[in-house]
Amino acid sequence: MIEDFLSALKDSSFAIVPLLIIVVIFQFLILKLTKKEFLKVLYALLLTFVGLTLFLFGVDISFVNIGNKIGVALGAINERWITVIIGFVLGWVITLAEPAVKILNEQVEEVTFGYINKKLVLLFLAIGVASSISLSIIRIYTGIPLLYFIIPGYILVFILSKFTSPLFLSMAIDAGGVVTGPMIASVLLSIMISMSSVIEKSNPLLDGFGLIALVALMPILSIVILGIIYERKNKEEVSNEEQ
Repeated sequence: MIEDFLSALKDSSFAIVPLLIIVVIFQFLILKLTKKEFLKVLYALLLTFVGLTLFLFGVDISFVNIGNKIGVALGAINERWITVIIGFVLGWVITLAEPAVKILNEQVEEVTFGYINKKLVLLFLAIGVASSISLSIIRIYTGIPLLYFIIPGYILVFILSKFTSPLFLSMAIDAGGVVTGPMIASVLLSIMISMSSVIEKSNPLLDGFGLIALVALMPILSIVILGIIYERKNKEEVSNEEQ
């Protein structure tokens, strides 16, 4: 356990120390914050360092192990449709727990002055991630190559992007990166790999991996669809005003 903690400490140091150096350089060259403000920034970085270390430590000793056990249990279920539904629910719940998703939602609503509802964005993100988990489970059972999902998916995104605003398209692309955060990478990936390892004729290296690619794709698609809904809503409002 001590080795796991030291490993987490090392990883968080690699993440935070370069940021600390950049902040210090900017403080002396550009920011010129007051002593009180600068101390607040340093305090925030310290809290981030401690929180990240504890989170990574928890991932190493708990999340991955739990994910492995859940994956083995799912692989033992004979009714495949039940497994697909459970995967959808897991994807939904873990999306709600993803810290980066919460930050994105807050920023979207703040920047758009409430025009884009953060709860609605969260709903569509959760649907996207949950759908990707269900598709990943179907892929494990059927052995369908990953590219058969990825290529048509991005083609559909490119087609639908013509019917949405640049704001939603940009937000969708960012969402694809945001949802592939530590919660999804640590828990869901371990579930898929463990599940594929206990299913007959399934290859963990081919079927277990690839989840992150699907997780990155589906929220992009779901947010683009949300953008299309908003576009239609705007056109209806403009049409009503003209009448």
